[in-house]
Amino acid sequence: MSGSRGVLQDLVKSITDYDDEAAFAAAKRAVEEGIDPIKAIEHGVAAGLKRVGDNYEKGEVFLPELIMGANAAQRALGVLLEHLPKGSEYRGSGRVVIGTVEGDLHDIGKNIVAAMLRANGFDVVDLGVDVSAQRFVDSVRELKPDVLGMSALLTTTIPKQMEVVEALKREGVRGEVKVIVGGVPVTEEWVGEIGADAMGKDAMDAVQKVKKLVEK
Repeated sequence: MSGSRGVLQDLVKSITDYDDEAAFAAAKRAVEEGIDPIKAIEHGVAAGLKRVGDNYEKGEVFLPELIMGANAAQRALGVLLEHLPKGSEYRGSGRVVIGTVEGDLHDIGKNIVAAMLRANGFDVVDLGVDVSAQRFVDSVRELKPDVLGMSALLTTTIPKQMEVVEALKREGVRGEVKVIVGGVPVTEEWVGEIGADAMGKDAMDAVQKVKKLVEK
């Protein structure tokens, strides 16, 4: 038991130290010592991320540390998720698929939201930038997220958010996922026009909105 506690403490420390190599090593050790991967995720990875997130919200650490902590957590998760018992999965506080829409290569805002969601215990799948409507739809069908998040920073790419919502409806999966949108051109009126569920004014607001959507 004490050995298990030590590995979990090492996982937490690797993330609060923003050390992705140490996180990877601690996760490997957890697997080798037979620690339940879900326990390692919840009491090691998620616990470390929560500390980083709490410190960020208190202004004690800043965005680079938040993202580095999320990156370290991802290294550990990559190991632990591979060793989940057959038929089980980890969703944390909920699963969120997030990406920047097709034609838009801006990712800073999206990356901040993804990091903060992870710090709040969510299982986040980041599709990256320039994501097509079909890839969003395929991800909803395959990963069954609770929430789909779309970022668009340009007025020329914001219509792609509507395209994704329409594609979700057309392929019969709109009712299976909540949709949140964000980006400089996004307004509450736009949310209503395209049939999304919410908008994130900034990263902190997006996290709070996602929490509410999952609760519903």
